[in-house]
Amino acid sequence: MKKALIIAATSIALPMMAQAQTLQYPGFYIGAEGGLNWMFNTTANAPAFGTTATISPALGWQAGAVAGYDFVGPRVELEGIYRNNQATGNVNGANFGINKDDIGVLGNIYYDFNAGGSIVPYIGAGAGVAFVNTSALGTSSNSTQFAYQGIVGVGYNIDETFRVNLDGRYYGTTAPTIGGLGGSTYNNNNLSVMLGLQVKFGAPAAAPPPPPPPLAAPSFMVFFDWDRSNLSAQALNTIKQAAASYKTKGSARVTATGHTDKSGPEGYNMALSLRRANTVKDALVREGVPATAISVVGRGETQPLVQTADGVREPQNRRVEIVIQ
Repeated sequence: MKKALIIAATSIALPMMAQAQTLQYPGFYIGAEGGLNWMFNTTANAPAFGTTATISPALGWQAGAVAGYDFVGPRVELEGIYRNNQATGNVNGANFGINKDDIGVLGNIYYDFNAGGSIVPYIGAGAGVAFVNTSALGTSSNSTQFAYQGIVGVGYNIDETFRVNLDGRYYGTTAPTIGGLGGSTYNNNNLSVMLGLQVKFGAPAAAPPPPPPPLAAPSFMVFFDWDRSNLSAQALNTIKQAAASYKTKGSARVTATGHTDKSGPEGYNMALSLRRANTVKDALVREGVPATAISVVGRGETQPLVQTADGVREPQNRRVEIVIQ
């Protein structure tokens, strides 16, 4: 059972590892984002009216940009984002309008699960500063606040360059002031849904295609009768083909390597292999191959095509190999 679990886990992990090598690389990225936010209902003291104002925000919106670095797993980024919320305030039964503009500059840190895969769940957190402007009853106030957020989302790596993110966030700041109510403060917290597109840099250049395999040198085989170095009609035809191949190259080197079987003494066989190679050379010259382009080699019985015991007559081993390079 334990072995089966290990095999199953490996079969799941290997595709993920393969994806991590193709869809996500260490490097910088930039992105744009936007979405909707739901600011929490809150209250604010209203000293000018001697009471408390209730604030009921409407659905708001947000848009921003990011620049970051992906470590393939961890990510860090700098985010600039604008949030806008309209709200209705109520004091002593009278309603009035409120507008809040929030510009946040935050440093975020994320962790991608299944980094490099097509689907990438992630979590993150950020902290920074928010510049908040709140207007009500014909008066506005500006304040600089500490900003923070928690993030849970999922990304989709379209390819090595483009990624789409969809996440949910809890965003908040320390309490900004609200104009028109005597300088009171309110809680600035919201939940948001954010859709973003990132452009990634740093994917390695595509590897150059492998070089084509080297072309095999043309080769021809001429066979001999036992203890003979004269050429048969079939052998002469093969030599004509070899000569024609040489002529198509225009300039080449020809090697004629003679061999024997193991039916005679080694010294005799070495001399016989050389005679056979020289016979082939002479025939090539007659067919128009320059003698200076031909090298002659004798191998005797040392390199048989067919392995045999000593003394065995093997027709396949009585040969000359013609190689054109």
